[in-house]
Amino acid sequence: MYAVIKTGGKQYRVTEGDELQVEKLGVTEGEVNLVPVLLVDGDTVVSAPDALAGATVTANVIGASKGPKITGFTYKNKTNSRKHWGHRQHYATIQITGIKKG
Repeated sequence: MYAVIKTGGKQYRVTEGDELQVEKLGVTEGEVNLVPVLLVDGDTVVSAPDALAGATVTANVIGASKGPKITGFTYKNKTNSRKHWGHRQHYATIQITGIKKG
């Protein structure tokens, strides 16, 4: 059985036992319910919003990490105007423990 979930503005296809990195959830450790569930496939595919009202995917948060450093630079010529910035995205590593149909 697999499900399609939405978290952090992205969609993931998951099955029980999968480990994946998602954007920061706000929880450092413990169990978390991932909603909304967009699709569940067991014996039949369920994708209607009213049928998925009670569907949940539970996951265990394993840890947290950071992505690679992304840098940006902008300048205006002949004026000594420069701006340099950087960003590192925070990620949570989760393991899918259960998929429940609605």
